[in-house]
Amino acid sequence: MADGGDRIRLPGGGEVLLRALEPSDRELLATAFAGLGERSRHQRFMATKTSLTERELTYLTDVDHVDHEAIGARDAETGEGVGVARYVRDPERPATAEAAVTVVDAWQGRGLGTLLLDRLVERAEENGIERFSASFLIANRAVRHMLDEIGEVRVLRQGEGSMDVDVEFPVDRDALHAALRGAARRLAALAVWR
Repeated sequence: MADGGDRIRLPGGGEVLLRALEPSDRELLATAFAGLGERSRHQRFMATKTSLTERELTYLTDVDHVDHEAIGARDAETGEGVGVARYVRDPERPATAEAAVTVVDAWQGRGLGTLLLDRLVERAEENGIERFSASFLIANRAVRHMLDEIGEVRVLRQGEGSMDVDVEFPVDRDALHAALRGAARRLAALAVWR
């Protein structure tokens, strides 16, 4: 990723710089991929994957930031890529986007995945997305925990070691309470006039 981004201290240690990926981030992404262990790669891609092709690097970095968003994290000290969260809108269900989060092995367990997912949800909501879909290995409890944090998880399919889910984003509780108060006032006013 180019210079800049929001500097954030993680609860589990370390500081990262977060910002949207750009086409110039190809090499950084390829290097970060090398920081994924075999288990992490298998959990992310649900298959054995040893490298990213040129075509994949283009797809993963040349994003429009509306229908396809990617947010990257760099180690604030070294500048190395340490994580990415992305969504891709489903053209058949425009309020839904497939989401994925990847964190290099050395940075797992520090809260980076949750931070990336929170930022991704913010961007998705700004772009009219109301829910994420995800496919992941059942054994990947970290993903399930992260998804539970953003909303209600509905299992669509489970079997053969993996599951497909939809996660509805939570309602803005302040807006909901204000709407309910307004509705209650309108009902009270109607009752007075009858």
